[in-house]
Amino acid sequence: MEWLCKHLYIQGRVQGVWFRESTRHKAIELKLTGWVKNNPDGSVAVLIQGEASRVHEMIQWCHVGPPMARVEQVELMECGTKIERYATFVVQR
Repeated sequence: MEWLCKHLYIQGRVQGVWFRESTRHKAIELKLTGWVKNNPDGSVAVLIQGEASRVHEMIQWCHVGPPMARVEQVELMECGTKIERYATFVVQR
């Protein structure tokens, strides 16, 4: 099983549309770990960790998001080699 860690920066109408909580629910469904948080610029940041095929499925979901969201751009970045491995998936405040 290949393990991956990805950072996503999601722009568009992604705050105030239940994006963080929907992301948490989807990550838990896929058995992924990491976090999601709102950024001051109106974007959402996500760090996802887990089995590669599930991480890729989560990335595809993030391109759409929950029903009220309008995702305009998803920037995808690799995690550093010394990134902490998370035990759960949480919404950061």
